[in-house]
Amino acid sequence: MIPLLATTAIVGATLVSLDGGPHLANSIVVIEGERIRSIEGAVPAGAELIQADGLFLLPGLVNLHVHLGLVLPGKMAAELADETDAALALRMASNARKSLEAGVTTIRIPGDARHADIALKGAVERGEVRGPRIHSAGEMVDITSGHGADGETADGPYELVKAVRREIGAGATWIKIAISGGIATPRGDIAEALMTEDEIEAVVDAAHRFGVKVTAHSGSPQATVTAVGLGIDCIEHGYFLTRAVLREMKARGTFFVPTIVVSQPSTMPFFERIGSPPWYLERVKSVGPRHFETLRMAIEEGVRIGLGTDQFPFEENDGTTATVREMEYYVEAGMTPVAALRSATVEAASLLGAEKDIGTIEAGKYADLIAVRSDPTRNVSALREIVWVMKGGEVVLNRSLDHR
Repeated sequence: MIPLLATTAIVGATLVSLDGGPHLANSIVVIEGERIRSIEGAVPAGAELIQADGLFLLPGLVNLHVHLGLVLPGKMAAELADETDAALALRMASNARKSLEAGVTTIRIPGDARHADIALKGAVERGEVRGPRIHSAGEMVDITSGHGADGETADGPYELVKAVRREIGAGATWIKIAISGGIATPRGDIAEALMTEDEIEAVVDAAHRFGVKVTAHSGSPQATVTAVGLGIDCIEHGYFLTRAVLREMKARGTFFVPTIVVSQPSTMPFFERIGSPPWYLERVKSVGPRHFETLRMAIEEGVRIGLGTDQFPFEENDGTTATVREMEYYVEAGMTPVAALRSATVEAASLLGAEKDIGTIEAGKYADLIAVRSDPTRNVSALREIVWVMKGGEVVLNRSLDHR
């Protein structure tokens, strides 16, 4: 990172409005330490000056579905079969740095292995490792034979309550469950409803008693409507959701993180590159069109959508990163560019309960910022060229700005 003085002023950029109002041209963003002091006024005497003429300034992006230790079936899984805890932690740290440099300054990890993500979160917060701010679900709470059930499992309400408390005790700030089948599980139907109602209810109740939110991997309309009725906070993927289920999510304020890139043609080269087996590729193809239709209906119904990719945030996808391609898909499905940008900033911060710290460029919030060359509210593809990234007042990527 490029060290900055205690006071820094970013001048000359256009501050992008995400609330429908006019942009602020020739802005002056004053930063003290990690946080923004003001966005209007004069440049303080003695401040380090960052000249950003002609650029558009936005809040750092938030990606709500990231597995820094991602392992998928096939060649990738075989190569990582004997990965040690130390090797996993180092791989995750490398992926965290790349994510940050791609403009993603905050991530939510909905389940990773061996609590390496919680250890990494601590290292990032202590400044030992460069990476985004991390909100972690620890290890996913799995049922026997469920999606992703490769390690310790729990069945029935009492075992699941204990598993929830175990993850919270380990440092998880979210709980993740899988209530249906999934693409990466070779057996069964992706739309199967796997967890019972009393199991889902036990998980949600146990987590909420600690003030911890719950999200669910789900491709099942039946499982989703049950979980939504029981007060779950968020649904991941939603491959086969119906309009009726989406309307129930809208009515109850349940968030949706679509991860649309995982099922669309633009991601097939990635799966082929990592050696995904034929059965996996077929399952991806089988959900793609229906998954996109679910996203389109969710946008029409006004469901609250937060951006997440289930790919590494920086992973190449159709000539850009997975994070930016996800946002482009939202626009293709019917979102306005502003709404797509909000899914990765304002809305994502709201889901995380972090509105006081991130999501917009305002006095008092962390100086997590990115700069692009053209107006992303006219075309989100402007984010295909992120030229500058700051996290907490420290510059982590600089391709064009003049620092004085």
